[in-house]
Amino acid sequence: MSTANEPGRSVASRLLQVMFSFDAEHDRLSLAELTRMTGMPHATVRRLAQELLSAGVLEQTEDRRFVVGLRLWELGTMSPRSMPLRSAALPFMEDLHAALRQHVQLAVLEGLEAVIVERISAPTALGLVSQVGGRLPLHSSGVGKVLLAHGGAELFGQVTATGLRAYTPSTITDPARLRADLAECRRAGFAVVREETSPDAHSVAVPVFGPEGNVMAALSVVFAAGTANLNAIVPALVAAGRGVSRRMGGDRSIKGPTPPPWRTG
Repeated sequence: MSTANEPGRSVASRLLQVMFSFDAEHDRLSLAELTRMTGMPHATVRRLAQELLSAGVLEQTEDRRFVVGLRLWELGTMSPRSMPLRSAALPFMEDLHAALRQHVQLAVLEGLEAVIVERISAPTALGLVSQVGGRLPLHSSGVGKVLLAHGGAELFGQVTATGLRAYTPSTITDPARLRADLAECRRAGFAVVREETSPDAHSVAVPVFGPEGNVMAALSVVFAAGTANLNAIVPALVAAGRGVSRRMGGDRSIKGPTPPPWRTG
């Protein structure tokens, strides 16, 4: 049940509700859409949206739709969870992109999803379903599986508690199979995902370790089936993950055996 009209709610909580209506799938919203999504009266939403416009948190397009403003973007880039991490990772991501000509992305754990905090895209590579700031499922994406594999039993229980959504016929939806898949990810030091979130999309991901030996992020390469050689991707990505980990003060190496010959067809 919506709490939008409960008495006693602060103005700040209502402003945040308007702001949090925006995400990667809803990046341009009309006043009517904001009203429907927040459950607040039209006049209230109009007043709150105008306040956010005045502060630069929201901006308005020519067709009168609202979009996230530059001021909010600036604040987001200052997050201590993303700014040092992105600065540390970008040189390695640029090298991977130059060598492989595929999408390279960096993600962190947020709740029960992986949030993409940086991406370098290849114009001619596979089209992707999400952008920077977008979210990916933990059980079926490369970065998600790395974060879930190192997230502990409680996180695994929360992700599997309500069932695992099948995004494609290849998505692992059985918790026992997923548990075994995550154990292999921890053993090998990387995750390989084949068409589990989107048809034709393959990904390889590695962890980024922080100063306490914790996994603070995941780095991945995403490519279309049959367009890349995993024998080239895995060693390069593992080396990049180690490099980012060192720059973040991580004192653990990403360990794993020499990768076996992979087939991408």
